[in-house]
Amino acid sequence: MNVEKILAISGKPGLYELKLQTRSGFVAESLLDGKKITVGMRSNVSLLSEISMYTHSEEKPLAEIMRAIAVKENEGPAISHKEDNAALITYFAGIVPDYDEDRVYPSDIKKVINWYNILQAKGLVSKEEPKVANAEAIKEEVVEEVKKEAKKETKKDTKEKTPKTKK
Repeated sequence: MNVEKILAISGKPGLYELKLQTRSGFVAESLLDGKKITVGMRSNVSLLSEISMYTHSEEKPLAEIMRAIAVKENEGPAISHKEDNAALITYFAGIVPDYDEDRVYPSDIKKVINWYNILQAKGLVSKEEPKVANAEAIKEEVVEEVKKEAKKETKKDTKEKTPKTKK
């Protein structure tokens, strides 16, 4: 599941996909009705990839929670976000058993389930682990970069220790 370009805009219903960045903001397309809107820099915008929920042990990224719902529902739709709070809390506790009841409110659970259903309707949910396309190549590049930095540091240290002679 890739939520890198999926946005939640404060004061606007549903989710949006980032389409184009401009000097004064960006253009986003609604996942509900496909309409494009311009959003200024002053708007309160959240990337789904940056949102986490509190658990008793750590903060759990929203993408992991969405994947857990997809696994439970076999990539099908979840219960309606319009269910009563008790049903939503029971459902969510089955997905994230150690969520922090004091800091995660029923309104947060409604939002997550609503967002999941929007993404599921667009075919953007997956129960598979996220994979990096060329992880091995990236790992090799990082190792090479670290080796280059180590050589530079060694040369720098050697130059600093070598006394300068007068001619």
